[in-house]
Amino acid sequence: MKIKYLKKIIISLVFVFATSFSFAQMMSPQDPGNGPTGSDPPVGGGAPISGGIIVLLTLGAAYGGKKVVDLAKKTGQDTDL
Repeated sequence: MKIKYLKKIIISLVFVFATSFSFAQMMSPQDPGNGPTGSDPPVGGGAPISGGIIVLLTLGAAYGGKKVVDLAKKTGQDTDL
């Protein structure tokens, strides 16, 4: 009984320490000090995000709607969608 308990504690400690030491972060890019000019890209890249946000919001709304309809079917309630 003590051996199983000790094994669980050791395995748990190994996972805790392994995951805590495995996190790494890259250093942030250095700000050039002035605004981007000519060939200098802005800090963080220049990719537009507006189209991606619209796609993600649309997919999220569709997924939420599907979940509501599935839940209504499961409980036997009538949906007026």
